[in-house]
Amino acid sequence: MSTIKLGDEAPNFTAQTTEGEINFHNWLGDNWGILFSHPADYTPVCTTELGTVAKYKAEFDKRNVKVAALSVDGLDSHNGWVKDINETQNTTVNFPIIADEDKKVAMLYDMIHPNADNQLTVRSVFVIGTDKKVKLTITYPASTGRNFDELLRVIDSLQLTANHKVATPANWNNGDDCVVVPAIATADIPAIFPKGYTEVKPYLRMTPQPNLD
Repeated sequence: MSTIKLGDEAPNFTAQTTEGEINFHNWLGDNWGILFSHPADYTPVCTTELGTVAKYKAEFDKRNVKVAALSVDGLDSHNGWVKDINETQNTTVNFPIIADEDKKVAMLYDMIHPNADNQLTVRSVFVIGTDKKVKLTITYPASTGRNFDELLRVIDSLQLTANHKVATPANWNNGDDCVVVPAIATADIPAIFPKGYTEVKPYLRMTPQPNLD
């Protein structure tokens, strides 16, 4: 089992889910994707997480992102748990939850960390681009729920920087100024970024976010 690194192709798999059988790459199609694991069904933190993801569907759709969850429990367990999620989180689960009783997908994605728990998956997150390459990985301990606002922020940055010669600074949010990448000579900035720029230092040049009117 090898650790997945940024830039690696996201491993493909076929699995049963609460929305039927999927082939992961085919299911993603031309979309971005988030694959995230939770330690087990009928657990309190995971219940709040999956409810939050359901409520954020419009935000993910806006960014052309498909979301799938996974645990090492079976389909019957998932289907029963979904009813609890819908009831307690006042939402309707609207994305597939992958059944992985044989831990096949968990092993592919290195989601089981024996020093934390040798049976249950940790809270792994994989953001996958339209090229099926892994763009981001985050691993949370079982005790800490994920921040899905942060995942939206990261996706905004990934999609922006994939198409423009900028990087995003600390605590950047959509609409904030961006960093001009070092590979661009200062003399070339006006032609590439007509909104202007500020040179803080020769290596630190800021420009308004280029994909906004």
